Amino acid sequence: MKRVIVSGLLGFVVIVVWMVLVNGILGFQSRMTMKRIDGEREVYETLKVHITEPGRYTCNPEPTAEGRYPEGEPAYGILYGGVGHEAAGRDMLLQLPIFIVSPFLAAWLLSAASPHVRSRYGRRVLFVSGIGLLVAVWGRLREFGIASYPARDALVLAAHDLALWILVGVVVSARMGPQGKTVPVGDE
Repeated sequence: MKRVIVSGLLGFVVIVVWMVLVNGILGFQSRMTMKRIDGEREVYETLKVHITEPGRYTCNPEPTAEGRYPEGEPAYGILYGGVGHEAAGRDMLLQLPIFIVSPFLAAWLLSAASPHVRSRYGRRVLFVSGIGLLVAVWGRLREFGIASYPARDALVLAAHDLALWILVGVVVSARMGPQGKTVPVGDE
């Protein structure tokens, strides 16, 4: 159990360092999820007047005489969480339990994997990275679609999550040896 806890803790450290460097210092995620628009003041004032309750809204073009939306016209998604910039740090605090639990869960799942998976470092990395692939596909790619992320942005965000999980896999797998034994990376 100690190796699972230490491996999970190392995975958590990787997640924190990644988030600080890639998202905090380089601003990757904010550039993807918080793009600026022309005429922001006017759009903001209109939204402030018309959207007063938290929720996800869709703004569609005027329907045609047949009652259908015209082909090729954009549909806009508007998300209002009910809070302002004063809550910016709260989002990170709400995500913190997921960031803490996920590497421990990955280490525990790896410890319970078959001896065949645990026997080689590369297989262990693939196992943990596979968990990341599921997280990326389920978490990010489902955000693609009408009034949501364009396909390119959803794919880039999914690649971001997968890259993070590959790094977590490298670290967790280095600590978790074959049959659950702790083995330094170069000694296999």
